[in-house]
Order: sequence, then C-alpha cells, then structure tokens
Amino acid sequence: MSNLSAFPDGIDALEARLRQDLDWLELPAKPWVPVRTVEGKEVIDVVVIGGGMAGLVASGMLKRLGVANHVVLDRASAGHEGPWVTFARMRTLRSPKQLTGPAMGLPALTFRAYYEALHGREAWVALDRAPRETWMEYLTWYRRVLELPVRNRVSVNEVIPRDDGMLDVSCSEDGRKQTIIARHVVLATGRDGLGGPFVPDIADNIARRFWAHTADAIDFSALAGKRVGVIGAGASAMDNAATALEAGAARLDMFVRRKELPRINKFTGIGSQGVVHGFAGLPDEWKWRFLDYAMGQQTPPPRPSVLRVSSFEQAHLHLESPITGLKQEDSEIVVTTPKGGYRVDFLIFGTGFKVDLTERPELAAFEPHIRLWRDRFPTPPGMSNAELEGSPDLGDAFEFLEKVPGACPALAKIHCFNFPATLSHGKLTGDIPAISEGADRLARGIVRSLFVADREKHFENLQAFDTPELLGDEWSDAETEVPAELSSERN
Repeated sequence: MSNLSAFPDGIDALEARLRQDLDWLELPAKPWVPVRTVEGKEVIDVVVIGGGMAGLVASGMLKRLGVANHVVLDRASAGHEGPWVTFARMRTLRSPKQLTGPAMGLPALTFRAYYEALHGREAWVALDRAPRETWMEYLTWYRRVLELPVRNRVSVNEVIPRDDGMLDVSCSEDGRKQTIIARHVVLATGRDGLGGPFVPDIADNIARRFWAHTADAIDFSALAGKRVGVIGAGASAMDNAATALEAGAARLDMFVRRKELPRINKFTGIGSQGVVHGFAGLPDEWKWRFLDYAMGQQTPPPRPSVLRVSSFEQAHLHLESPITGLKQEDSEIVVTTPKGGYRVDFLIFGTGFKVDLTERPELAAFEPHIRLWRDRFPTPPGMSNAELEGSPDLGDAFEFLEKVPGACPALAKIHCFNFPATLSHGKLTGDIPAISEGADRLARGIVRSLFVADREKHFENLQAFDTPELLGDEWSDAETEVPAELSSERN
C-alpha cells in the first residue's frame, strides 16, 4: 500500500474539500435552540472558557449539533492559546503525527491533511512528529476554517449562579468589565484547570526570584553561564532542562527520586477504542485501580527529550536523589539530597500540577458544593492517591455533581472538560488521541439538557407547525364517485 494520499494540493483546495464534506453531511446542523432574553440581554446558550485545543473542538462539536449561540473566551491573544507556544518547550509533540485529534471524524480537518496541503505528501512521509509551533498554526487554521466564535484577551473573573437557574459569567476585556448570562459553562482550561502548578512546601524557604515552575514564563537567556537545578525528570522537566542548556547554562543538575527513569508508557500501551468508550462504564473501584497503577508507574519522558539533555556534557542526572533541603545563601541555593549538597543559581520545579479548587477564584461560589471522589468513594486499601482523591466526581456530560443534593442545582450547568475529568471519564479531555470523542460526549450531553429544559417551547412548536406535505388534490375519495357500471344498472 502506498504511503501517499490522494488529498488535494494546496490549502485552498483542502478547504474546498472540507466545505464539500460538510455540505454533503449537512453540517453544521441548523440552529434549533430557542432564543432567550433576560433583563434585555440575549442569553448565551454555552460559554466555553479556554480557546486551546479542547475549547476549539468543544466549540466545533456544539456548532456541528446546531448549538450556534455559544462563545469561546480565552485570555491569551490570538495564536497563543494553550501551551504550544507559551510554556511548552519540547521541539515536537509527543503524540504520533497520524493521530486524528480534534478532527471530529472529518479527514479534511486532520493535521495530516493540513500538513500535506501546505508541504506535500513527501514531506509528510519524512516528518517524524509535529513541531509544536506547526501544531499551533494548525489549530489557528482549524479555528478559522470552522469559523468558531472565539473571543481573545477576555479573562473570566467569576461564575455566579442566578436565581433563574442560569449563570452570570463575569469577564474583563481590555480593562472593561461585562457580564454574560449563560445557560451552560464549559471549563476547557487544560492541565491545571481546577488548580495550578504543584510546588512542594520546601520552596517556601527560598525567594521567588530564584526558582520557577515549568509552567511559568522563564527568561532562559538570563540563565546563560549559570548553574541550574531541575527537580523531576518527566517530559516537561526534560524539556525545560534542555532549553536551559541550549540557552548556555554552565551546569545543569537534574534531581530524581526514583532509582531509574521510567521506561514504559503503560496507558498508551493499552490504548484502544475500548478504553476510549469503555472506561467511563467501569465500576468505580476499577477506574481507581487502572489510574492509580498507571500513575504509580509514571509516564516516561520521550526519548528525544532525554537525548536532547544528555547530549550536553554539563548535564548531570542524579537518581535516588529526593530533595531533603533547600537553603538560600546570598545569591545561590543549596540543594540537599541523600547523596550530598549542590549549589545552583536557579531552580526549576518539574513537579506537575495539583487539583485545588481554592486556587480558582472564578469557581469560588461553587467550590464548597463540588463533589470530589473522596467525598463519596473510600480510598481502596494500599491505593492512597491525593490526585485521585481530589478529582471531581462528574456526571455523564462532564458536569459537576453536588456534595449535598439540592444545595446547588446550578452545578449541573458547569462542565469540567479539562484534565481532572480523567478519573470519571478516562483520558478524553487533556490529550490529543481522544479529544474528539470527549467533545462529542460533552456536546451531546449539553444538547440533551438544552432540549429537555426547553421542552414546553418545542412542544408548542410541534403544535404550531402547519406546513402541509399533501395539498389535497393528489387523490379523491372513492365513496364520493359512482362507478359507471353501477350507474347503468340503476338506469
């Protein structure tokens, strides 16, 4: 079988094919949600917070299913949504290039189609993995070609429940405040969507100017000629270490708790449509068992990222070296491990993220009511896991559930379409492989909720519909005519 495809050459031809595909599939569906007006303002059916990959595909699915009255808000400027050209520092994506990602089942919307249209089939065959900047360009094209309603440089300050069951979304744009009345809100806020970067308390001992988290904006040029320490050896830790070395760091020390780096990506190894669609149906104890085991094994950093670091002579890997002490001495930091002490000028924490709703001011009105797994599911013996225990317990459409039934009904209108949804739904919200399937589940759930809520209006429409398909002249009633033979007998 040839590696070459029959896709059209050129981005204009690809876009023409995509328009034809959508036309043949009658997509997007015609808008069907009744318009609502409250206090003289039009109500927005769905507000999506976050215009990265998850927010874009959520928007695409809502539009596809006829929920046209929605908006996507992102605080970043256009082309800078998500991590790809901000704090992501790998050279290429970690996902294989052929994954269909946010394409929603449309071949002409895939990254492959986009890349081939721009660079040709041979370039696609030669490509190893997608450069992260190219992936960002693809998402920008995706947004444009689908005409998604994204508003940039808009920050969401607070979401507040209303007495009428809807939500007030308080926003800021260029210093101006406004409130959007929404029926549903989708949190497409990424890896740290329900918390923030995790930094151990030991960092409290040193001044903030001497350290950063891998998710921070870091001036790597200022690290030229400096001694840099990196805590952790996951993918982001490796990428930040490599960036520091490439910027001219004089020495780099990477501190790792484990005896050796993990080598096997367990969850990827069992990836299948069974996992994508079946995980949410597992009994709770099995969901916990799967994820606790996978998290305990850890995900290895990509081989190219490790080689990128190890190619520098001034890079030093310290295994079995958990941090037992940090001490600031004038303009340097003393890092203490069981194997000794090390002096560095700057420290980077590659220690991941945490779920902590108290760090999300936009959810302050809801935080006391949001049910977490620890609120209803006893941690299995020997499987204590703070991240899983603090994960939100979600409904079928990624909606939050109440700790106390009836205490905050508006929670059902807020959908957690970000990484912490993994324990409830599987890996459908934070990674490229199954993001379309996750968005489909989300959008269908919202569609169901909107239709049920508007059932009286839809029934009125049913009753009022009076466009005839038959005009009355197609046939006549046989009983009103006398057959000719009967007519002659009577005479």
